[in-house]
Amino acid sequence: MDFATLPKIELHLHLDCSLSHAAVSRIDPSVTLQEYQQEFNGPTSRFTNLEEFFKRAPKGTALMQTEGQIRLVTFDVFEQLRQDNILYAEILLVPFTHTSQGLSAEHVVEILNDAVARASSETGIEARIILSTLRHYSAQQSFATVNLVERFKGTNVAGIDLGAYEAGFPIYAHIPAFQYAAQRGIPRTVHAGEARGAESVWETLKHLRPSRVGHGVRSIEDPALVEHLRKEHIHLEICPTSNVQINLYDSYAHHPINTFYESGVSLGVNTDTRMIANVTLTQEYEKLHVAFGWDKRHFLQCNLNAIEAAFLPEDVKRRLEKQVRAGYGA
Repeated sequence: MDFATLPKIELHLHLDCSLSHAAVSRIDPSVTLQEYQQEFNGPTSRFTNLEEFFKRAPKGTALMQTEGQIRLVTFDVFEQLRQDNILYAEILLVPFTHTSQGLSAEHVVEILNDAVARASSETGIEARIILSTLRHYSAQQSFATVNLVERFKGTNVAGIDLGAYEAGFPIYAHIPAFQYAAQRGIPRTVHAGEARGAESVWETLKHLRPSRVGHGVRSIEDPALVEHLRKEHIHLEICPTSNVQINLYDSYAHHPINTFYESGVSLGVNTDTRMIANVTLTQEYEKLHVAFGWDKRHFLQCNLNAIEAAFLPEDVKRRLEKQVRAGYGA
């Protein structure tokens, strides 16, 4: 089976952790391929822990501090999506981490929104932007992020996310901003169930009320939670290679994605960080095929799940569904 030609939907993709060497070397010609592989890519085996992973992330962010750099990286990532036959992607960005050279957070979003619109029109790939706030941010910073989503309503900016180190910081500072988002119908996703177990996902669902959970894989530790996710149609944005790389599971074959799938939980397959995880979605599909015998039927279902969970109007969802079904001969 040629996994490269299958149409794909990706809902969990960090822009600043997905720079190719081509993009990095255009921004900083001193970075050799060898250096890129050692410092920007994650290890071929695994990190010792999540903190190690978080040390790589700023590498890409540092190269996205000017308008030209943000545009270059956006077009670079769209080229990667095109090669992967992605029909639709949701791209995560933390606006406040791109202001070290004088851009305001609002200007960062303006630039990205325009770059995504142009790249979308050139490649034919539909895309939306999710603005992330971070666990260690203050309540004010989270509110400022939600306000940016509101300010760009009607553009490619489609929702809010909470990311960063789950085990180190509680969610309480972010509850007011997420309640505000819920009241205004702003779509919400939250990273949870990665560095902490099922209790973190329960807490997230109760207080932040997202329709999706980024990763969420440790929900598997509580059968009642797995049933709740299934029943409430809470979508898991699963990134298997990334999870194995940060040492959550002994090997790809030990990853719970297949168990979630068989339990009827809504899930999609994602790369998370194309640069750090050093993986394409096509490679992710190949690995799932080898580890669990997944075939077109599984991938079709995951992509249909992702379309339903996407932060998109109904008419766009139905158009994407038609394209995906046609691509799978369904």
